[in-house]
Amino acid sequence: MNKRLNWLLALVSLFILILGCAKKGTINGGEKDETPPVFVKAFPPNFSTNFKDSEIRIYFDEYIKLKDAQKQIIVSPPMDPKPTISPLGGASKFVKIKFLDTLLQNTTYSINFGESIEDNNEGNTLPFFRYVFSTGDFLDSLSVKGTIKDAIKKDVESNVTVALYEIDSTYTDSSVYKTVPRYVTNTLDSVSFNFFNLKEGKFKLIALKDNAGNYLYEPKQDKIGFYEETISLPEDTAKVFNISVFKEVLDFKALLPKQISKNEFVFPYEGELDSMKIKMLSEAPDSLQTRIIPDREKDSLHYWFKPFFEVDSLVFEVTNTNYKDTLIPRFKDQYKDSLQLSSSGTSLKPDKNFMLFANTPMESINQELISLTDKDTIDIPFSIGLDKALNEAKLIFEKAENNTYTLEMLPEAITDFVGNANDSLSFTFRTKKITDYGTIFLTLENVDQYPVLVQLTNEKGDVVVEKTAVDPKTLVFNYLDPAKFLIRVIFDNNANGKWDPGNFLKGLQPERVSHFPEAIEVRANWEIKQTFILE
Repeated sequence: MNKRLNWLLALVSLFILILGCAKKGTINGGEKDETPPVFVKAFPPNFSTNFKDSEIRIYFDEYIKLKDAQKQIIVSPPMDPKPTISPLGGASKFVKIKFLDTLLQNTTYSINFGESIEDNNEGNTLPFFRYVFSTGDFLDSLSVKGTIKDAIKKDVESNVTVALYEIDSTYTDSSVYKTVPRYVTNTLDSVSFNFFNLKEGKFKLIALKDNAGNYLYEPKQDKIGFYEETISLPEDTAKVFNISVFKEVLDFKALLPKQISKNEFVFPYEGELDSMKIKMLSEAPDSLQTRIIPDREKDSLHYWFKPFFEVDSLVFEVTNTNYKDTLIPRFKDQYKDSLQLSSSGTSLKPDKNFMLFANTPMESINQELISLTDKDTIDIPFSIGLDKALNEAKLIFEKAENNTYTLEMLPEAITDFVGNANDSLSFTFRTKKITDYGTIFLTLENVDQYPVLVQLTNEKGDVVVEKTAVDPKTLVFNYLDPAKFLIRVIFDNNANGKWDPGNFLKGLQPERVSHFPEAIEVRANWEIKQTFILE
C-alpha cells in the first residue's frame, strides 16, 4: 500500500513539475526570418552573350512575389510591347520574363528589378537585382550616375524616369516627344540614378516625371529636366550629373469658350496670359459694352457683355503675343446671374485690407449705404476703393488690435455691370492682438545678384508671404501666425517678379532656387533673427 501511495505521489510531483516548466515560456516559432531571397540560377544565365531566347527564368531559394512591378521593374533599352513578367498577384520560386518584341542586334539589355522582389512570408526585399544579357558577342560595361532635384520645391517626387538618348543621325531635340530613349532608369524612392552596361557613344541626358509611363515627354502632364551638354562615353563616366526637373509653361492656346449665363462667357487658356485680348466679330448692337475680368483661381478670363441680343452664333477673335485664333462657341438665351458678394475672410491682419469680391462685375459702390462699426458699435470712418479690372473692392480704415468689426450693407449699396444690386448684407471680421503674431528678421548672405524673391512657404510648399530683396538689408516678415515655415530664395535673373521655369527646346534652365535647410518654427510674440547663407 505504501509503495502504491509513493508511486502516486511521485507521479503527481512529476505532473506538477512538467506543468510548472510549461508556464515558464511560450512556443513562438523561432526567430523572425529577416533574410532576403537569394538568387540561385537563371536560364539563360545572367550576363549571357549572344542571347537568342524569347523567355528568361530566374530562380530563388524560396517563394517570392513581385511588389509594384509596373513601377519598380525597368527594362533598358525599352521594349514595345513590354515583356510579360510573372508572378503578378501570386507567389513562385522563379520569375518568368517573356519577350513580345524582337530584340535589337548587338545590344546589351538590362532588367533592373528595383525593390520589387520580396519573399512571400516576411516581405524581406532583395534590393536592386539586375539581369543583364547581350544579343552580341560582348556586354557593354560603361556607366553614368547622378542626382535629381525639383527646380522649385524642396523635395523631389519619387519615381523620376531618367533617360539617355543616343545622338545619332536620327536624333533631334523633338525626339523626346515621339521616340523612346536608348536607355532608361528610375530614381524609385531615391534622388539618385545609375545607368549600367552602357555602350560607347554620345548621349543626351533627360529626366522625366513620366505620368503616363510611356517614356515620352508630354508637357501638359510631365515635368522635365536635362543636362545642357552632350555626354560622351567613356570620357564622362566618372562625372556626377545633377538635373533639376520642372514643369514647363505651355505655349499659349485659347480653348473653346463656354457661355455660363445670359451675359457671360468663360475663356479658358493654356500658357501665359501676356497681352490676351478678346474681340467680338459678330454683328452686335452699337450700344454693346464689354468687361473682361481674370479668374482669381483658374487660367480663364470672364467675358461680360450687354445688352443681350439674339444671333445664331457668336464669333470671337482671341489674340496674344504672336497668337491669333477665331473661336465660335454655342450661344443661347439663359438666366441672368444675380449679384453675390464674398469677402477675404473673418480674420484681418494689421498689414492687410478687408476685401470684397463678386461673381459679376461690380460697377459702382454707394458708400452712403454702407456702415462700419466695432465691437462697441462705434462708427468707424472708412473708404472703399473699387478695382474694376480685378473686380474687387478694398475697405480702408484704421484698424485696432483685438477688435471685432461689422460691415453692414443696405440694399443697392453695390450695383453690377448687368444691373443687379445687392440685398441687405452683413460681414463680421476681427483683428487679433499684436502679441498673437510672430516675426522673422531674415538676413541673406552670399547673394551674387539682385533682385531675389524671398518666400515663406508652408510645409507643403504653398507661398504664405513673399518679399523682393534688392539690396543686402534685413527683411522683416511680421504678423506671422504661429506655424512652421520654409524659406525659399529665387534668383530673379530677368527681374520680372516671378520664378521662371526652363524650356527644353530653347535650352533654358529654370531660374536658380535655394532652400533654407530647416523649417523655422514661429511662435506667438516671438522674434526670430535668422541668417541664410546662399549656396
